[in-house]
Amino acid sequence: MPEKAPFFVTFTIMARLLNYIYDSDLKEIAEKAGSGIRITPQEGLILYEKADLPFLGLISSLVRKRINGNSAYYNRNFHIEPTNRCIYNCRFCSYRRPSGDPESWDYSHEEMLEIVKGFDDKNVTEVHIVGGVHPSHDIHWYGSLLHKIKTHRPSIHVKAFSAVELDYMIRLAGMSMEDGLAKLKEYGLDSIPGGGAEIFDENLREMISSEKTSSELWLSIHEKAHRTGIPSNATMLYGHVENYSHRIDHMNRLRILQDKTGGFNAFIPLKYKKANNTMSHIGEVSIIEDLRNYAVSRIFLDNIPHIKAYWPMTGKIIARLSLSFGTDDLDGTIDDTTKIYSMAGADETHPSMTTGEICRLISEAGYQPVERDSLYNRIC
Repeated sequence: MPEKAPFFVTFTIMARLLNYIYDSDLKEIAEKAGSGIRITPQEGLILYEKADLPFLGLISSLVRKRINGNSAYYNRNFHIEPTNRCIYNCRFCSYRRPSGDPESWDYSHEEMLEIVKGFDDKNVTEVHIVGGVHPSHDIHWYGSLLHKIKTHRPSIHVKAFSAVELDYMIRLAGMSMEDGLAKLKEYGLDSIPGGGAEIFDENLREMISSEKTSSELWLSIHEKAHRTGIPSNATMLYGHVENYSHRIDHMNRLRILQDKTGGFNAFIPLKYKKANNTMSHIGEVSIIEDLRNYAVSRIFLDNIPHIKAYWPMTGKIIARLSLSFGTDDLDGTIDDTTKIYSMAGADETHPSMTTGEICRLISEAGYQPVERDSLYNRIC
């Protein structure tokens, strides 16, 4: 009974708040969210357009606590970014460099295995592998890398390759997606990240990343991965040329797929950053918009258990604030092993946090730090 007291208090506060909500649409949405009833896409759009930030903070926190209690998760992880060469040239991308550019890289298996060995004396549980779509590396080249990593450190969870990378490397090897995913699982793939989703609206996708894997194929690859026993995450790139209806459409497509497979572990809203790309004239949305987006995501995506604030993108202060707007996961320690957001102008130019720093950040926000593995099983 004592464990349920905070939920009772929150429900009591919300019940009182409802008496002061004069907008009938928002009042109905609050009642539905508070009762665990799914809101519609139209209601999600209403939240974006009409709800103020305090309202969104309260309702998203209520949903968050119902799903995840007072817990806020993190893990011990590091990244490998095999290359920033890429066959695609997306307008929003600050990461891609052509071969021969002084800022380009193209690691060998041996160089990447040395990165793994550099963590031999550290209690990491996950390696995250994602990079550019290399023109000549197929599934077997990457699969051999996974096999070498697993041979060296069998217990580590390998989360690797966006759907865009998978699409190309599997086609390059002349395999079907189903066979390719099964083969990668055999090589040592444990889960896949959510990158490459960008925004699903086909017209916008044509504007910002016309060459890339289609929205339909991105969703199909994740569905096939889930049915192969490979869980994944999902992302959404926001704050560029999209509007609120595009965001709701994107999340609704994810919600529909999650109803079918249950394979998404977490949703990660990724903010467009303006440095070093051809869309820089657009600028960036505000912190208020970041928090609004987290909150609506938590309320709308009732069937995806975790909403992640990727702190190398947001910065540590906004990540802490986001915990009061629906997020329950801050990613991990990272140890200065990713350049994707630093090359786009993120404040965290050398992203790294100790577990002590993450735990302090979470505790200062009023939540309970929980170390997790890659599938959200509690480690401590």
